[in-house]
Amino acid sequence: MRLDTALLLVDVQHDFLPGGALAVPQGDEILPIIASLQPMFDFIVATQDWHPAHHGSFAANHPGTQPGQQIDLEGLSQILWPVHCVQGSSGADFPTTLDQSRWKAVFQKGKNPLVDSYSGFFDNARRGDTGLADYLKSKGITRLFVCGLALDYCVKFTALDAQSLGFETYVLTDATRAVNLHPEDGKLALEALRGAGITCLESKDLSSYV
Repeated sequence: MRLDTALLLVDVQHDFLPGGALAVPQGDEILPIIASLQPMFDFIVATQDWHPAHHGSFAANHPGTQPGQQIDLEGLSQILWPVHCVQGSSGADFPTTLDQSRWKAVFQKGKNPLVDSYSGFFDNARRGDTGLADYLKSKGITRLFVCGLALDYCVKFTALDAQSLGFETYVLTDATRAVNLHPEDGKLALEALRGAGITCLESKDLSSYV
């Protein structure tokens, strides 16, 4: 594997897996794929949704609302979600079946209760920076292979930000799944990624790129 290349695992946490508070359909199917991918990379980093319990994106914190509704949150349109990935909760943990021994770093996001944070680089208002980009650049990383949960939110926005920040960006399509609040959301996410110049490929084709 080239030394300028990293695998970026996005929010592979209990609450996004079957049985979790915000389960992504078939989200557990990516775990063995990620397990097969990790040995191929010398540099692996992960993001972790890490919300305070009073986060503004939780429907439970807005009486009379339900998950899936949209509100205005500090000037931004915000989809309301079930309470998930609360700091220190088991739902915010990574599954024990996921080998973390070679991860270089974990970058937490979504800590500001006034703004949601889909991307692993910035919050949705781009006011807060996780430090991920500076860290990767300091390590000489110029290429990113992105996977995790969920395709139509955190994976999409992480990959789009990576591309905009100058990283050569790839999304491993079989190692991600979509929430699909609307049936076409996953398909539309892939179209947006390709439209931004991001290469979308399956892990079986990875050898052609490394």
